[in-house]
Amino acid sequence: MEFHLLHRDITSQARRGRLITRHGSVETPVFMPVGTQATVKSLSPDELVSLDAEIILGNTYHLFLRPGAERIGRLGGLHRFMNWARSILTDSGGFQVFSLARINRIQEDGVVFQSHLNGSRHLISPETAMQVQAQLGSDIAMSFDECTPYPVDRRYALESMQRTVRWARRCRDSVLPGSQAVFGIVQGSVYPDLRLACLEELQGIGFDGYALGSLSVGEPKEMMQEVLEETLPLMPAERPRYLMGVGTPEDLVEGVNLGVDMFDCVMPTRNARNGMLFTSRGSIQIKNSRFADDPDPIEPGCPCYTCRRFSRAYLRHLFISKELLAYRLNTIHNLSHYLGIMAEMRRAIEEDRFHEWRRQFHANRL
Repeated sequence: MEFHLLHRDITSQARRGRLITRHGSVETPVFMPVGTQATVKSLSPDELVSLDAEIILGNTYHLFLRPGAERIGRLGGLHRFMNWARSILTDSGGFQVFSLARINRIQEDGVVFQSHLNGSRHLISPETAMQVQAQLGSDIAMSFDECTPYPVDRRYALESMQRTVRWARRCRDSVLPGSQAVFGIVQGSVYPDLRLACLEELQGIGFDGYALGSLSVGEPKEMMQEVLEETLPLMPAERPRYLMGVGTPEDLVEGVNLGVDMFDCVMPTRNARNGMLFTSRGSIQIKNSRFADDPDPIEPGCPCYTCRRFSRAYLRHLFISKELLAYRLNTIHNLSHYLGIMAEMRRAIEEDRFHEWRRQFHANRL
């Protein structure tokens, strides 16, 4: 993997870069649609390409359980399995330490998960997480970490962070040189000094990129902002910076403003399936009765397939009727909106006008 920093905006900390993997180049800042189980829900790979998605995310924990990493490996790896020719990043399963906390047990050698599918128990260690990701054949593999909840006291945050560092070293040691790019994950909850201590340790180990985890897990926006402001300036400038699991369009803009290069979140796809559609003026709930006779598209001027072809009235009818087409059309629009925001930000950075673009973005959503 290569990362080239192409331009720094003179009005902010925003960065314009290019990530090059075995499966092509990725223009940054970038949003990665989430394809947890080897699919971005309701969309085909061709539709993702038409939206100009250059990289997507798959999940180690879910693919480990079903259909199994060995099976995917025998079938040619994740790219061939899902017929996706562009780049893939795989999460390590660390988020499931948080999201499935009630059915797992954390110990020094790894995490014992109870399958949410059939109740069977599995140990995922740092070595297991890297082995599974190698079998999946992703371009970028994430080190195994513990995603801490919020709120969490400082004592446990320190203990968790130190364990994540020990796991990160084991992950790095278990990867064959040149096989995959590996990112380390900076932990420490909402305590900036713990984040900085973790970052220093991870840099000592040496990773191809660095991510910020355990944010947007319930903490106030102000706390997330403080962590970003304190941590991002000290992250290596020559490596990609990834903010995991974030977030709203406003979160993306504020993250880019502070120097984030990569994002992922289920929000555009999950909200689409629940009838929440994003526009430049904010979000709308398509089930609302005021759209029953509305002939306009979701957003006039939006270039996506959904807005070019269908009215709000039709989309409301599909959603109320629980027609499967509603999920597809809504998802196309929401991902188009997110990816469009990223493209606009890249252009604004290139032209050294990000500060003004950001001001106008927020003004439009008031």
